[in-house]
Amino acid sequence: MKHLRHLRKYFVRYRWRLAVGIFFILVSNYFGVLAPQVTGFIIDYVQRALKLPGYQPKAEAANYDVLVQRFIDTVEGREYSVGTIVAIAGVTILVLALLRGLFMFFMRQTIIVMSRRIEYDQKNEVYAHYQKLDAGFYKANSVGDLMSRMAEDVSRVRMFTGPAIMYLTNLVALIAMTVFFMYKRSPELTLYVLSPLPLLAFTIYRVNTVIHRRSEALQATLSAITVNAQQSYSGIRVIKSFVQERAMEGFFEANSEKYRRDATELAKIESLYFPSMALFIGISTLLTIMIGGLQVISGEIRLATIVEFVIYINMLTFPVSAIGWTASMIQRAAASQKRLNEFLHTEPLIVNPEEAQKPALHGAIEFRSVSFVYPNTGIRALHEFSLSIRPGEKVALVGRTGSGKSTVVQLLLRLYDPTGGEVLVDGVPLRRIDLAHLRGGISYVPQDGFLFSDSVARNIAFGSGTVDMESVRSAATAAAVHNEIMSFPKGYETLVGERGVTLSGGQKQRVSIARALAKPSPILVLDDSLSAVDTRTERAILDHIEAYLRERTSIVITHKVLSLSGFDQIVVLDEGRIAESGTHDSLLKQNGIYAEMYRSQLAQDDRTAI
Repeated sequence: MKHLRHLRKYFVRYRWRLAVGIFFILVSNYFGVLAPQVTGFIIDYVQRALKLPGYQPKAEAANYDVLVQRFIDTVEGREYSVGTIVAIAGVTILVLALLRGLFMFFMRQTIIVMSRRIEYDQKNEVYAHYQKLDAGFYKANSVGDLMSRMAEDVSRVRMFTGPAIMYLTNLVALIAMTVFFMYKRSPELTLYVLSPLPLLAFTIYRVNTVIHRRSEALQATLSAITVNAQQSYSGIRVIKSFVQERAMEGFFEANSEKYRRDATELAKIESLYFPSMALFIGISTLLTIMIGGLQVISGEIRLATIVEFVIYINMLTFPVSAIGWTASMIQRAAASQKRLNEFLHTEPLIVNPEEAQKPALHGAIEFRSVSFVYPNTGIRALHEFSLSIRPGEKVALVGRTGSGKSTVVQLLLRLYDPTGGEVLVDGVPLRRIDLAHLRGGISYVPQDGFLFSDSVARNIAFGSGTVDMESVRSAATAAAVHNEIMSFPKGYETLVGERGVTLSGGQKQRVSIARALAKPSPILVLDDSLSAVDTRTERAILDHIEAYLRERTSIVITHKVLSLSGFDQIVVLDEGRIAESGTHDSLLKQNGIYAEMYRSQLAQDDRTAI
């Protein structure tokens, strides 16, 4: 239950709705417990009025509720026939049932609606927290597990904030009121009737412990199924190309079978509750009739008391049987909230500074003796890396795979913080700059060119906030993808499949570049975003976006060096260090790594041309 303490803030937020809901529960149960007293009165009245054999009037009056007593005084104060009084009592019981039903409706409208609002708030909280977590977190956790916690676990927690609280409060209120009026009528008979209760409580405690443990295992298995399914759907082309459908079906079937076994075992344990409840109700009813009958024979109580007790016990049937269901919901919610808390209590490594600065960004960038080691793998990506970039300068980062090029960009975007040294933008260390302000000033095109399941136009306008078709077309033209978009049946309104699956690799990259160009920002970063196009197309794209690059600081990461002659600075990285730097011509004269890459790609390009 300690894991559910996280929900206190939501109950405080909706305290008035919760309080009104509890009030409706109390009122509905109050009207419910009056009906047995009216029934007991009419049984006693008919026996007395018709002088039925065996009736033994008691000297003291019965202890009825104040409203029931007022009803009795009213009907007995007038000269009604026995039939009329029975009819009035029947109508009264019907009215009490209607009032109880009305307030039960209000009860559900307040508490269940409250639980839906809490579910809405909690999903927003989880989603917002996911947004705050750093890139390292997403490398360590699967997307399927994140989705499972946000969907399945939050839904199970809602069952606690709504139905579980409602039924638990209803159970406590009804038992309290019922026991109170039963005790007023016959303390001795009440003790006999409720004697099975301690055994029931012990059974609930033992079974709840097992349910809690198995609920946690069940949720973990469900998460594994979600991960399996998500990866299968995302990688369906790879699965089909390697003819691994049957193998993936086997993995999914194994996880599903484990979930089925765990769910079946949990259901078997939960099923112990209902026979226990039925046994409790049956024993209580038997004790009422047997002991109550003996007391009626001895003149200690009236027959009406037995009738009231039997009705009270039957009223307790559903609430008491719901103990197991409610306990199960609470245990499952606790297990789910524990899984949610694991992520909600995860602090992001990249946080906004307390006194965040929002300097005017012009595009001056400086890396001062920057070193970086990836936390999950321990790989040293950069070592004593220093680079100064003036506003409006075009800089190319080249080097072999794994040389640290993409790490430079991730540090600039502050997806990670360097383990040594610091990065400055316009003379201000990144750790002091507001994160949203910093990233809002950088147009970034990642390697994989991620696209959303939306129209081409909305994908291009994603970073600019509004869909200005003139800017969208202009950016698409600069990225050399406008003509291809116009060849689509719906043009810019063509829907892109998940992750851009309906487009070719080159089209995805160019749409991603158009998105970056459409976003007004002083810094543009292209992280190997032209790998899916040939050298000539790359040169054409770079020529097209020349107008966009004039007033922007541009960092282009690429493996292709044939199109870099117009760059102000070319930095060659090797094993996290700067091996060479200079212009295209000066690097060719050095006859080092860059010159070797240039000659190799030139020869390859010539062979391709042949």
